[in-house]
Amino acid sequence: MVNITNCANTERRLFMAISSISNQNLRRNYQSLSSGKRINKAADDAAALAIAQKLLSQKNGYDSGYRNAGTSKDMLNVADGALSSITDNLQRIRELGVQASNFMYTASDRGAIQAEIDQLKQSISDTASQTQFNKMNILDGSMSSSHVAAGPNGGGLEIHMPNSALEALGIADFDVTSGDFDLSVIDDAIDKVSSQRSSMGASSNRLDSVMAYNANASYHLTASQSRLEDLDYPKAVSDLKKNQLLETFQVMMRRKHLENENGRVMQLYRS
Repeated sequence: MVNITNCANTERRLFMAISSISNQNLRRNYQSLSSGKRINKAADDAAALAIAQKLLSQKNGYDSGYRNAGTSKDMLNVADGALSSITDNLQRIRELGVQASNFMYTASDRGAIQAEIDQLKQSISDTASQTQFNKMNILDGSMSSSHVAAGPNGGGLEIHMPNSALEALGIADFDVTSGDFDLSVIDDAIDKVSSQRSSMGASSNRLDSVMAYNANASYHLTASQSRLEDLDYPKAVSDLKKNQLLETFQVMMRRKHLENENGRVMQLYRS
């Protein structure tokens, strides 16, 4: 009788161990398939989880750098549009200056020409003082440079922002009414603005390169992270089918176990 009892206990413990393992495997299968992730907790793959999180941090850094570079490029586009308007005004001022240089114009005529020049100068001043990006002035000299955090760790590049105020361009006192004025002042101002636009254009092209690099780096980091974390669905479905078969076998074992125990009980009664 003791041997029969010990045998029954051994079978019961074996059955419970197999049942526990089977249930754990099924839970893991269902969890992975529902989340689409191979790693749902640290215990699934501790080393891969640590590496995947580092890759995710780098990927997020490159994504943020990409957005920062794009925002800075938008700022440069706004500044370039404003400088284009300033250039148009300077060209008109020069045209009026050449007109005022003609000997046949009287002082009254030059006064009328200067009135238009003053309006053009005011337009330049307004453009320089009122051109903003994210409520920050970008052409009045208050923003000497702009740091673009385009790198994954906050590093990046510096963009020099121009000062297009009348004083900085050297045309604040330009006046044609006296008849003794220097058109080279306007030429110098046009050259300054053209140089500013050229510098910003080069910075814009550099930002394009940075954005392309960040997008490429982010793509490959995401692919690497995916290989570590994401679920291999065909394999997962295959594992699920296998564990379901094991569960079916477990049910059969349970039924056989109950039949054996019933047989032993009947044997005990007969004896």
